[in-house]
Amino acid sequence: MGIQKLNRDEWRAFCDRISKSVEGKVAEVRIVSPKLGNQTEARWLPFLGLVYDPRKDTIEIALEGLDHTITNPSEFYADESAAGLQNFEIIGADGVREIVTLKSPLIMASRQVAKPT
Repeated sequence: MGIQKLNRDEWRAFCDRISKSVEGKVAEVRIVSPKLGNQTEARWLPFLGLVYDPRKDTIEIALEGLDHTITNPSEFYADESAAGLQNFEIIGADGVREIVTLKSPLIMASRQVAKPT
């Protein structure tokens, strides 16, 4: 599929679908601002969902311990493959880019430690 620009009338359904399909993923949120440069808002927090509210014209990115709201978004891009959503980018009316990268967390095998006898 690759990177696709979503039409505004697709945003709500896309957010609903993604929120239901990303269970167990973690996300990194980066902000690229013409005025402030590149900043990392969150590093690999559990991703809880994505909500578009057309009445308020906001997109909310919900992470464990952080809700990030984008007001007046103007463009929305998604990078999907057969493996699912890899990342998405939302561009605000002010030109600020919000880039969210998703991945599955690494699962560490538990080790059995021998107890001294």
